[in-house]
Amino acid sequence: MNKRKGIKLVTLLTRRLAVVAVAVMSLWAVLFYSVVVQEVDDETDDQLETLAEEIIVRDLAGDTLPAVSSGMNNQYFLTEVSAEYAQSHPHVQYEDRDVFVEAKNETEPARVLTYIYKRGNGTWGRIEVSTPTIEKAELREAIAVSIGILFLTLIISIVVLNFTVVRRSMRPLHKLLSWLEQYRPGDKVSALDNPTNIREFAWLNEVSESAIQRSEQLHQQQKQFIGNASHEMQTPLAISIGRLEMMMDDDGLNQQQLGELVKVHHTLSHLSRMNRSLLLLSKIDGAQFSERKPIDINALAKRYLPDYTQVYAHRGIEVEVQEQGHLVIEMDESLAVALLTNLLKNAFVHASEGDTLYLRISDRGFTVENTAHDGPLDASLIFNRFYHTSGNAQSTGLGLSIVKSICNLYKINVDYHHRDGRHVFEVTV
Repeated sequence: MNKRKGIKLVTLLTRRLAVVAVAVMSLWAVLFYSVVVQEVDDETDDQLETLAEEIIVRDLAGDTLPAVSSGMNNQYFLTEVSAEYAQSHPHVQYEDRDVFVEAKNETEPARVLTYIYKRGNGTWGRIEVSTPTIEKAELREAIAVSIGILFLTLIISIVVLNFTVVRRSMRPLHKLLSWLEQYRPGDKVSALDNPTNIREFAWLNEVSESAIQRSEQLHQQQKQFIGNASHEMQTPLAISIGRLEMMMDDDGLNQQQLGELVKVHHTLSHLSRMNRSLLLLSKIDGAQFSERKPIDINALAKRYLPDYTQVYAHRGIEVEVQEQGHLVIEMDESLAVALLTNLLKNAFVHASEGDTLYLRISDRGFTVENTAHDGPLDASLIFNRFYHTSGNAQSTGLGLSIVKSICNLYKINVDYHHRDGRHVFEVTV
């Protein structure tokens, strides 16, 4: 099975939920901290206002003032300020700062209220009342730690839920994908047994079954068309070629007439070969070769290579076979023959007299090499249909296209390289 790229849906959901959870919890932590601090400050400010009012009232009435520091660590400082100071400073001010607590003889964070007021004799008084409060930095750290623990707990919960609830809910989709993956045009299609109460998955089941049925109908129509075309076109071509051969045997023809008949015969033969190649390509593209069995490429090469060696023996072309391993490919036998023989024929046709061809077979694939007299070929074009790599009139320009289509059908790699002055066609499985 080919390695599929991309990310699993469960993993994607986990990541996105984690991102959302981080954002939501971070916002919640900020809001929670702001609310806690505001509530603490409000309560503290109320206490400070009460204490400040009591001291100011006693000061205005000339009564005895309370102790500067109380047992609750509350303390105040009352001083007289000038009118200029009173006019240049706010009369009521709240702030957080560290103050020295005399009762504990140490500095602590405190909430401080500063109040400036005018006495009856025209002088100005400034009272500073403070009371210990929470350490906001420690509060932030405590909230951060709590949020971190809560976040880890939430992430673990999300992962567990995804791999149980979501994964279980996705079973109908996985079963449908498995059914679609096993489908091959022309093969008997098994019924889809995928009950589900999820509306979207049930809808997807219906659409998939309908699509498979339409695909099978089109496949059968294409198969019938290709069969009819093969019969309707190939038969008249064969009859025409046969009649031309009969006419060419007539001793009453002069050299000019015979030459014209030879040209027509050559054209019809070329058209017949092209028709067979195009029909083969159509069948491959239509996935009409469903039969698969292990094919021994080593044995296949030994069976067909002598035929090409005999046909091209007059050109002095030698073939060197190097078996570096044993190659077995599971595919249709006729297509395996077409794959190997098209590459061999391509090498023989484009080889020059006295050249040596190399066929190297390993357990991972095989290569066919021939001498490159005109430099490298265009690797982006040589597998295109009707692309001719030379002026060879006998070539249909479809041989390498057939090779490429067969390899695509069976997910086999075929590549062209120009190496050490040679054309190298490499097939790897």
